[in-house]
Amino acid sequence: MGQAQGIRIGKILGIPIYIDLSWIIIFGLITYLISAQFAQLNPQWTMPQVWTLAAATSLLFFGSVLFHELSHSVVAQHYKIRVLSITLFLFGGLARIGKEPSKAIQEFNIAIAGPLASAFLGGVFYISTLIFPDNQMVGAAGKYLYITNLLLALFNMLPGFPLDGGRIFRAIVWGTTKDFVRATRVAGASGKLIAYGMIVLGLWRAFELRGDERWGGIWLAVIGWFLLNAAQASVAQVTIRETLNGLRASDVMSHEVPAIPANLNLNEYSNEVLRTGRRVHIVTMDQRLVGMMNVAALNTVPREDWNMNSVQAVMVPRERILWAAPDEPLPTLLDRLVAADVNQMPVVQHSEDGMANIVGMVTRDAILRVIQTRSELGTALSGDK
Repeated sequence: MGQAQGIRIGKILGIPIYIDLSWIIIFGLITYLISAQFAQLNPQWTMPQVWTLAAATSLLFFGSVLFHELSHSVVAQHYKIRVLSITLFLFGGLARIGKEPSKAIQEFNIAIAGPLASAFLGGVFYISTLIFPDNQMVGAAGKYLYITNLLLALFNMLPGFPLDGGRIFRAIVWGTTKDFVRATRVAGASGKLIAYGMIVLGLWRAFELRGDERWGGIWLAVIGWFLLNAAQASVAQVTIRETLNGLRASDVMSHEVPAIPANLNLNEYSNEVLRTGRRVHIVTMDQRLVGMMNVAALNTVPREDWNMNSVQAVMVPRERILWAAPDEPLPTLLDRLVAADVNQMPVVQHSEDGMANIVGMVTRDAILRVIQTRSELGTALSGDK
């Protein structure tokens, strides 16, 4: 779960909304296809009418996709799961959440909210065509939007992970077996089968058919390829969690926590990084912890200004530092690192008198080394059997 990328266009229900650059391409393509359809069915319309309605319909379609993702997000927030962002991109929309649901019923309710929302919108747009039967423009847009929303609901109900239907399928298997890993593997396998089927059908249509139907086949194959990669990535994530199972922050943390004074200028700090190779430091003032400094913060300041700025000016202040407890499970810690898009996290031990002491540092690199070592060891042990 990487950091959201694209252009931020606003915030809804406290959730940042982004548009990926690929969205611009698909928006233009869909607008073009809708305009061609409208022009063919309504030759009496002028070109400005056709293109204006096509652009408005395309915007309403992507608004429908956003509504679909917001429905997932509202249910996730109900279960106290943080929604990091929603991004509209080439293949639709994606809501990023801070962690996986902790129960099968949560997974089920979050997943089914999307198709229900799309079906609801389909009904709303269908009713609009009945309310305005004499308005050709409302009728054309309403018909397109109710059909696409119903198709969106049906497509997402396919039982292939990571589609909504695949998540519903995983929730059912999870609730039945009480085994999240097994449920993910089963749903992932279903997702791969559906993805391969879409790729084969899409390629067949691309080679056997002509005109727009051929392009439809190519698009179907591309979506299948995307779903295949997403299903494989989901199974890989579960494999990683399984690999880290039983390990805690204290097992992989570095006990050496380098400290630097707050009044150190950035040029001196860069020399310290180059000399030692350490990319993160605790910042102190009068023996007190005041923040954390890293290379990412250093690079926010132009190099010509390094001599004029101190570490204190750009460090992450103490109140914004994310902490880990020594006994925090490593899979949970990795999820927090990825969700916050940080590469390291101090490990804090609280003493009996209530004082918080930094006892180590956990980095993504350290966790990745553990994953690689355990995977290699597992492969070696399997080969010996």
